[in-house]
Amino acid sequence: MPCATSFIFTDEHEQPVTQKILRIATRPSPQARTQAQFVADSITRENTEVECKLVFVESTGDQRADVPLHQMAGQGIFVKEVQQAVLDGRADIAVHSAKDLPTITEYGLEVGAWCARRDARDALIGNTLQELEIGATIATGSVRRRAQLRVMRPDLQFVELRGNIGTRLEKVPVGGAVVMAVAALQVLGLTEKIAEVLDPEFFVPMVGQGCVAVEHRFGDLETQQLVQSIDHMFTRHAVEIERAFLRVLGSGCSLPVGAFVNDQNILTTFLATDDTAQARSISMQADVSDEENGTLIAAQLARTSRDQMGRR
Repeated sequence: MPCATSFIFTDEHEQPVTQKILRIATRPSPQARTQAQFVADSITRENTEVECKLVFVESTGDQRADVPLHQMAGQGIFVKEVQQAVLDGRADIAVHSAKDLPTITEYGLEVGAWCARRDARDALIGNTLQELEIGATIATGSVRRRAQLRVMRPDLQFVELRGNIGTRLEKVPVGGAVVMAVAALQVLGLTEKIAEVLDPEFFVPMVGQGCVAVEHRFGDLETQQLVQSIDHMFTRHAVEIERAFLRVLGSGCSLPVGAFVNDQNILTTFLATDDTAQARSISMQADVSDEENGTLIAAQLARTSRDQMGRR
């Protein structure tokens, strides 16, 4: 179903001006809403005949905010209902945080744009790593972040953390810290809350972190053209390589895994057996500047990492 069209008549002697209405499906959280509005503004800036309207859809992840992420269905819990709004015609495009998007594309959809990436790194809110006393408490719902922090600080204690950005910022443990994505704080203008930005070489970000993905219906060429106007070539290259690493592992939020392509086209990957103090982990690096072979290199790193970790 193509995006809707309306006609605006400015004068009886003038020709009607065609106004395309592009409906954008998004979650209603402040971060998701702001990201979707950014996409809307970017599209209308490139295509002045388009008017964008937001369509709010609550996801399973939003509805079950009391359940730890690693106990839910993994990747897709924040996107499926938003995708469905596009598939059933209530919206023309879906806007997601790329890190929430499963590595297998939903049937009937395609990613038309990977928007220019914000800062992909993680950050501590409250105290820096050096300031944290022995046995300090870290709040995070990410098994990846727990596993990475335990490599550096096996003494740390962890508690679950769910909710929107504002809610999480209110839950900094006394003497401890909360771990959050820098990009999420950038979206909402809250980077002044950061105590320390973590080095991505050791604290490898989640696949796609910091990027916004835009999906549209497969075969909707009119919408595809609008969406492609905001696609960012280097971000697409980087995120697709990262997703190739995760695709081989076949896991999402339930596995401690990370992959990140930096500005020098160096892919750094992370994989751990679990997020406990006894976890075994492995990090690997490779040059992925060759666009054709980048995804093949990422897939091979995933297989090597999995084999070395003893996974089947």
